[in-house]
Amino acid sequence: MKAKHVAWIAVTVITAAAVGSTAALGVAVHQEYSELDHGQAPQPPEVNQLVQPQQPQAVDTSDMPARLDEMAQSPALPTLGAQVINTSTGEVLWEHDAQEALIPASSTKVLTAAAAALLIDDNEKLKTEVLHTPGSNTVVIKAAGDVWMTAEQMDELAEEIQSSGAGADGIDSVLIDTSIWSGDDQAPGWDPTNVDGGFVAPMQPAMLYGGRIGDTQGDVPRSHTPAVDVASALAKRIDAPNVGTGEVPEGAEPIAAVESEPFGIRAEQMMKHSDNVMAEAIARELARAAGAEPSFEGATKATLKTLSDASFNTEGITIMDNSGLSEDNRITADLLTRIIADAATNELLREVLGYLPVAGGEGTLTDRYADLSGKGFVRAKTGTLTGVSALSGTALGESGTVYAFTFLVNDGDILGARQAQDAMASVLREY
Repeated sequence: MKAKHVAWIAVTVITAAAVGSTAALGVAVHQEYSELDHGQAPQPPEVNQLVQPQQPQAVDTSDMPARLDEMAQSPALPTLGAQVINTSTGEVLWEHDAQEALIPASSTKVLTAAAAALLIDDNEKLKTEVLHTPGSNTVVIKAAGDVWMTAEQMDELAEEIQSSGAGADGIDSVLIDTSIWSGDDQAPGWDPTNVDGGFVAPMQPAMLYGGRIGDTQGDVPRSHTPAVDVASALAKRIDAPNVGTGEVPEGAEPIAAVESEPFGIRAEQMMKHSDNVMAEAIARELARAAGAEPSFEGATKATLKTLSDASFNTEGITIMDNSGLSEDNRITADLLTRIIADAATNELLREVLGYLPVAGGEGTLTDRYADLSGKGFVRAKTGTLTGVSALSGTALGESGTVYAFTFLVNDGDILGARQAQDAMASVLREY
């Protein structure tokens, strides 16, 4: 477990400044899976958590339940699981079927981010090595779970290989070893059209730009062979005609290596832009940290066990993946809200609040809340599947009180549900 100090304090989420500085990201409201930033990580890496301690003020919320009850009757919210918690006191101020396990869509990533934050150090990097056996004309890429790899990293590996002097007559084969992960590369409940639709790639432990084809960001079609694509990209740079898969042979020595951005940066990218490939990769990183099998089954079990060990109630919760693409996932509003509320008062999870998109400011909430009071004061994880809309995060009230909330909608119209969810979150801003 990460070495962090626990401080039970109320926090305020500083979002107003973020609105102006990040609005240029332009993430469309209807896009669940958005842009990646493949720029160089800052050194030393820091996660922009956007939180600071604040003394809570007394606030009268006596009429809040009636207001939210009335809004919950909207036809746009046919099946609603919801809860609001005052993070200063821990009091549940309002709830509606909060114990009912519903399809969570990408709000599943709240569980993934929280469990990973408990076990993985913010500065942890993934190191991808290229190994060579003396006398051989073959090099093997040892995949490390880095799905964020870039063309610049391929250039770097090629230069290091050529400088190493490996292969007296030149390297003629580049293989990639994907044995660090196990199990199927697509989860139960995934729509098989998701790969060509650009929402996810087969989960293999090395990818260029999340397996995207023809672009480095956005919802473009994904490769069905992302790991071999990495080997092909390197082979092209060193003029090696043969590409394939294979394990690192005994006696092979590292001759080149590149590192990913730190975990904190990668987790923030995953949450703000709801990137499914990133979420599943981080889940396998979590599984390895927990001593579990780095597969869909191992990662989901590790996620729930880590949260249970941290005293969250995971009874009745089912997750078949860590991204939320699976329609077989079932999560309660109660669990989502309590994770967010705990992050507001527990330094072990504090960074999760900084990962959340900002209403009207950045990430998947960039173009929402245009005329609502919650703009700039709501931070929340979105989620979208057919008939499913999720919103789980924090709202900073005018009193300085931070409210944790979840509004989880099934069987609804997406646009109508989002409008209702945003209006409900904005009500919290008034207290």
